[in-house]
Amino acid sequence: MPFLSRSKEEADKPETFSEKLYDWFKDIAIALVMALIIRALFVQAFRIPSGSMIPTLLIGDHILVEKISYRFRKPKRLEIIVFKCPVEKDKDFIKRIIGLPGDVIKIVNKHVFVNGRELKEPYVQHTDSRILPPEVSPRDNYGPVKVPPNHYFVMGDNRDNSWDSRFWGFVPAKDIIGRAFIIYFSCDSRSFFSLRCFTHIRWRRIGKLIH
Repeated sequence: MPFLSRSKEEADKPETFSEKLYDWFKDIAIALVMALIIRALFVQAFRIPSGSMIPTLLIGDHILVEKISYRFRKPKRLEIIVFKCPVEKDKDFIKRIIGLPGDVIKIVNKHVFVNGRELKEPYVQHTDSRILPPEVSPRDNYGPVKVPPNHYFVMGDNRDNSWDSRFWGFVPAKDIIGRAFIIYFSCDSRSFFSLRCFTHIRWRRIGKLIH
């Protein structure tokens, strides 16, 4: 078809600077659009800035969060999710799902009970041997409470140092961003742009699946 072909003269004619610049901007624009689509629909990268999920996730871990699973199924207990904080909507939090909609959650002297049965939690870290009474803090003694429909009860693995559902309530399903599934980079630094981040890489953590 004539409008799809180029003459020999056109083919041999070198591109002008403006044409090269246009092609460059076009390629950059396409790449940015594709990156935004992937970020919005499929996978998003996050950096762990705090220690609330130690020892599962460390400060300086860089993780990928997939957004596909929850379009086809409900979140499961013990999955680690990233979500919009219910009390600070401009912040993204990462915690472990403990209670599903309809579950009854109770915490007695740091032990978590779901529907009357103690939850086995080999991933949990306790750094404070004190048991705080409920009138002082909900950290160690809490509930019982029933998780509302379309909401989830979440907690950090660093149980004595986590600001989670014990303090601010439940996570609405609509605020869940996705499920954390792999560590793609890790460095012993709070800042990705510091020299320490590249001189203190945790090689053994790179590629580790998140459970």
